[in-house]
This record gives sequence, structure tokens and C-alpha cells, in this order.
Amino acid sequence: MSDEYYERLVDEDALVAYLGEHLGEVDDYEIERHQEGHSNETLFVTWGGEDLVIRRPPPGETADTAHDVLREHRVTAALADTDVPVPETKVACDDHDVIGSDFYVMERLEGDVLREDEPERFADPDYRRRIGEELVDTLAKIHRLDYEEIGLGEFGRPAGYTQRQVDRWGKQLSWAFEVTEDEREVPDLYEVGDWLEANVPEDHPHSLVHGDYKLDNVMFAPGTPPELNAVFDWEMATLGDPRADLGWMLSYWRDPKDPGPEIPELVTRFMEREGYPTRVELVDRWEELTGLEFEHERFYRTLAVYKLAGLGEMFFRRHLEGNADNPLYPKMEDRVPALAARAKRILEGAEPL
Repeated sequence: MSDEYYERLVDEDALVAYLGEHLGEVDDYEIERHQEGHSNETLFVTWGGEDLVIRRPPPGETADTAHDVLREHRVTAALADTDVPVPETKVACDDHDVIGSDFYVMERLEGDVLREDEPERFADPDYRRRIGEELVDTLAKIHRLDYEEIGLGEFGRPAGYTQRQVDRWGKQLSWAFEVTEDEREVPDLYEVGDWLEANVPEDHPHSLVHGDYKLDNVMFAPGTPPELNAVFDWEMATLGDPRADLGWMLSYWRDPKDPGPEIPELVTRFMEREGYPTRVELVDRWEELTGLEFEHERFYRTLAVYKLAGLGEMFFRRHLEGNADNPLYPKMEDRVPALAARAKRILEGAEPL
């Protein structure tokens, strides 16, 4: 990371003054950027003897609502007394004079986020199955919550959510295309968007939805057996259609029969090993725990890949505009067309669940 980019992320003097005012003065501190994420920026802060995390949007122009960290703070705080595991939030700030953007501070938990591989302690068929079960069980907890009871009754408009998702991601792609189409076009995405528009389910269940629920947005506690101890990255959370959450999670989950991933940097393959549940098994467990059916599964899986392509195209725009310092973003020039082709395979029935 360049010094110039870091300086765009945080004014250390202003941040230290703010933290001192709200969390108490300390004699020593340390701030570093965590470079694993690909959307909002994450800063690790050691504040005296306390380990903290700061979440803020990336610098530069971003698509509407795509990096709403204060929304993320609101839902994380509301979940504090539920059985959905989340870090404790500390403070949220909407004063852009501090670091140039909204941000919030939460505790930093110990454990493993499973990105590139499974921890050695989980390399056992029984533990691998438990990883998948913990993942889908926690998603079911989210979808079973009484969102009115935890103060999120006005957090969104669940009716019509799925139609709005199709509309919104079409607009996100249009925003990205304003810049990226000068480099290359992705005509398959227009076809996929048209198919989604024509096949939106007429109605759907209502629940709290995470919006970006997948294996590398949760943490597993130290030790065995696997225990999921935190769900992160709630910036896309709202009230909506739980089947969209499930479709998104499944778009990242690998079965042994699958072709190679379109974005290998984001999709790991260790869950193809012996013991991990298949996508069908995860769906069956979710249906049993929620009492819902995964109807219109081809639509929801296509929508998930369409959204992933939209994210990739926004990443590519940010790269072209010089508003990112992430080596993955320029690769979206080729990765997004590959995702568009996958979406077409799913909608055509050539890539079954």
C-alpha cells in the first residue's frame, strides 16, 4: 500500500484525537490497514491494551449505498443481544472532518476467517461438515429473527425487495459502465439482466437479510470443534428476501463437480474436499431450520452471479479512475465477462444446483 493511499484513508492525528475523546486517552496506539477485504476498508487499531477495528468506505466516488458503514453499524448494534454472533460496537461517526468519511469502531475478535484454506485443526471430515453446518445454521438464525423485536422494523421495505435488487444492480452496472465500456463491453450482462427482470418471483418471504453472507464474511473461534463466533460485513443488510441471501452464499460454495471459479482470488476450493456438505445438503438444512422452501432456485443463483459481476465491474471502474489500491481490481476486465457467462449457464439450466 502506498503512503499516499493510506493518507487518503485516515488522518491519524484527527482519528487519534477522536478516539481519545470517545474511548479514553492512551499512551500508545498503532494503526494498520487490513488488506484482505475488497469493498469497504478495514483498519486494525491497537488502542492501549484494546484491539479494535475501524470500518470506512473506500476513498473517491462510490455507487449509491454500496459502502454504507453506518448502516452496517446500526444492524450490528441491534444484533448484540440475539443468538446471531457479532462483534461489540464501540462508536460510530458521521463527521467527515475526522477521516474524510463515515466510520465506526468495533471490538476485534480472535479466530480464523476461512479464505485461502482451512485451518489445520479443521482438516477432518467431521469438522469440515460442521463448518458448512455452522455457516448455514447461522444464516437460518438471521432469517428466523423477529426484526421488529430488535428495533429493525423500519430498517427496510421487505415487500418488493427482489424486484428492487434486480433494478438496483442494473443501475450499479450502468454506473460502472459509464467508465468501463470505454475499455471493453459485456453484452451478456444485458441479456442476464433482461432475463432476471422477466423472471422475478411475484412474492417472497420477509426477513432480515445480510446481503453478503458467505464463508469469508464469518469467523470461527480458536479451537475445535468449529464454532462460528462472528458475522461481519453487514453494509448491505436490510429487510428483504431470505432466498436471495441463500443464493448468494451458494454462489461461493464449491462442489467437487464444479468447473474452475471465474474469480479464483475470491472463491476458494477447499470445500471440495471430503466431508464438506454439498450445496444441495446446505439447502436442505436451511429449509429444515427456517421452514421455508428454496423456490425459484435458478433465479436466485443467477441473481447472485449477476450481483457479483456488478461488484466486479464497480471494482474495475474504481481501478480505472485511480480510486483503489487493490491488485484484484484490474483483473475484473476479464473476470466480469467470465461471470456473465456463468450467469447465462445457470439461467439456461446448464449449471444445476
